[in-house]
Amino acid sequence: MNAAALSGLDERQREAAATLRGPVAVLAGAGTGKTRVITHRIAHGVDTGAYSPGRVMALTFTAKAAGEMRGRLRALGVSGVSARTFHATALAQLNFFWPTLAGDTAPSIIDNKVRMLAHASDSIGISLDTPTLRDVASAIEWRKVKMRSIEQYAAGHPNGIGRLSVERVVDLQRAYEKLKDERRQLDFEDVLLACAGMLEAEPHVARSVREQYRHFTVDEFQDVSPLQNRLLELWLGERRDICVVGDASQTIYSFAGADARYLLDFDKTHENAKVVRLETNYRSDAAVLAVANELMKGRPGALHLTAAGDQSSDAVAATTMPTVTAFDDEAGEAREVASRIRAQIANGIDPRAIAVLYRSHAQSVEIAAALAKNGTASSVLGGRKFFDLPEVRQAVLALRGASVAPMQHGFVDTVRDVLRSLGLTNDPPEAGGALRDTWEARASLLRLAEEAPPGTTLRTFTDELVARAKSNDEPSLRTVTLATLHAAKGLEWDHVHLIGFAEGLLPISYATTFDDIDEERRLAYVGITRAARSLALTWARGSRDRQPSRFLKEIGTGTLREGGASRRVAGQSRPESRRTTGAPLRRSER
Repeated sequence: MNAAALSGLDERQREAAATLRGPVAVLAGAGTGKTRVITHRIAHGVDTGAYSPGRVMALTFTAKAAGEMRGRLRALGVSGVSARTFHATALAQLNFFWPTLAGDTAPSIIDNKVRMLAHASDSIGISLDTPTLRDVASAIEWRKVKMRSIEQYAAGHPNGIGRLSVERVVDLQRAYEKLKDERRQLDFEDVLLACAGMLEAEPHVARSVREQYRHFTVDEFQDVSPLQNRLLELWLGERRDICVVGDASQTIYSFAGADARYLLDFDKTHENAKVVRLETNYRSDAAVLAVANELMKGRPGALHLTAAGDQSSDAVAATTMPTVTAFDDEAGEAREVASRIRAQIANGIDPRAIAVLYRSHAQSVEIAAALAKNGTASSVLGGRKFFDLPEVRQAVLALRGASVAPMQHGFVDTVRDVLRSLGLTNDPPEAGGALRDTWEARASLLRLAEEAPPGTTLRTFTDELVARAKSNDEPSLRTVTLATLHAAKGLEWDHVHLIGFAEGLLPISYATTFDDIDEERRLAYVGITRAARSLALTWARGSRDRQPSRFLKEIGTGTLREGGASRRVAGQSRPESRRTTGAPLRRSER
């Protein structure tokens, strides 16, 4: 074994990284170091000569994850590995082979499915509002990743969409496909479909691709769709060199076609597959993990997480027990959470280490207002990108302009002078809102300058800013993060406040089937496991007389303690309606 690539790994991680020939499935729980295992496994394969970097394909689901993987591989001394999303890989292959096969350039990719649908609806005399068009767009995406025809979709969705009958939904989808063909365009899902079709129809293309890429790694395999899995099979051909990594408990995109069965059944569908379980969590305290384990107890594929460094039953007692607090209304919940966060910051906690998580975007309004009112800066994850902010674009342009003139002061002082000329002050504005957001953005640029390596010049600094903007490598603002549970996946904070832990919010009101509720449970699990040091769950009865989330009852009182400002013990009252409309699940039903 190569000591360099395998050093610093625990026993299970090393087992996974040292197994260089597939098929291999790594069941990696939250915080267990899956990206570390993936990159060290590839590096070990390259170091030992088992892999040629140019023949390795590492597939991810986001460009950001692919960029992170490339960065980690570079740090391990490995370059030349293709780390891309499924779509980027498929698009590159289409663009490469299409001119030879069709004698023309590949079709362009539409940038807005909803706009195209609006044009298609006009062509058949239907006037639709934007929300309905978005729902139809989602239906098209679901149909394609599930590899269903329009007729098969119609058979499974007889009620149509909104006020649209299923017949009109079919008409609109056909008009949409016709319009795309006329314009020689493909949508996002068509890229995968077209690539799969090309590989199936053109044996020489399939041979060429399989000769190029011989070793496959797939991250977040629990999120793979039937279409992505089919494309993966076509890329592999008869080869067995595949390593998949995932966690069934973090399957939160079933509505978009993700199917965790490909991960759960991997050892059944791949003969002699090796399965490695990673259950040592390096992120969270034992008390947080105890809540997560209780929530997922007995679920398919659930892993039992233990805190690194202490496997004893006394580990939970050694850390702060997570809290649950109930409130009469959402405004009171938001005020108290904002007050707690302000106290955390006053006690020396970096705002960047604190997050408020929630199920839906609408819940951010109340908490953002409460934080702004007490002078705490916050930013919504998934909002406008840092380098797209007007004040950041202005600052980068000003810095680039200053870089052509001789510096009168040192590098950092010059950056500070430029930013001051644009309005950066030593102290932030007292109130929250747009002024505070602008100040935080400019202050982040100054921090980047202060953290730059010795010898950095203004020119190299601005070049680095431009490169970071192109690669979506954004600095973190010194603010509290507000995020939906979906957006929070893959991230972590020392201190997490999970609000709205009530029936109708988590699980969401439209989750009515057993599978829907299970998906909501996994969302709650994702939120809980984002916390490293402290976890606070809150809920409010509000005007709708909400009940505490059934998940609180499933977690139980052994791993949670009642927080301050509570008007009742969370979890005492329970809805009397049936399970599909909000009643708590018994263990036997899980």
